[in-house]
Amino acid sequence: MKGSLKKRMIQVIVVLTTLFISSMVLAGFMNYQIINRSEKYWITDLDHCPKVKVALILGAKVFKDGSLSTILLDRMDAGIALYKSGKVEKLLLSGDHGRVHYDEVSAMKNYAVQRGVDPQDIFLDHAGFRTYDSLYRAKEVFNIKALIVVTQKFHLDRAIYTGRHLGLETYGVPADKRIYSKHRLNQLREFLARSIAFLELHVFTHKPRYLGSIHDIAGDGRQTHN
Repeated sequence: MKGSLKKRMIQVIVVLTTLFISSMVLAGFMNYQIINRSEKYWITDLDHCPKVKVALILGAKVFKDGSLSTILLDRMDAGIALYKSGKVEKLLLSGDHGRVHYDEVSAMKNYAVQRGVDPQDIFLDHAGFRTYDSLYRAKEVFNIKALIVVTQKFHLDRAIYTGRHLGLETYGVPADKRIYSKHRLNQLREFLARSIAFLELHVFTHKPRYLGSIHDIAGDGRQTHN
């Protein structure tokens, strides 16, 4: 009886180990596909930046007093630099405003306006809850065909890959200006997030949580500020 139980335990361990190794190999493959197909669209020199109409700045944590986290602060500064250099004409600020007392996009807008961006050139996507949602809505809600997405290096490949798979001519500008806290944790999360994104794009396709009214990027961004 003891021998039989031990044999079964060994079989279970072998099966679980095989499943774990297989899942890691599959995740590694999905990550490789996303990185390999996206890195050529990175823009690290603004002198060689393609001129497109809009930069999409992806949201991140905002504090209770309305101040931006360092990750979001650096994204905003990179996006504003694109605008002021004439590489883009509009800024699409996409983030989480799904709760009354938490509003990433208005804090982002305030920061941009304070630094000289014309309010009519700022569009707010209040339902950019995830990277997939932000890029899907950029195309379907804001009628964008080409954009530069602004985020940190660890996140940039997934954003570019998602945009291009959705039919957007997508380029990416890394916003890294410092070493961020929880750097290693962000890397691990992104490894998992890339795997989920690959499955989401190729297997479990769906629409974002919310679409809503059309706000053409060629118009006046102030209509999206409320």
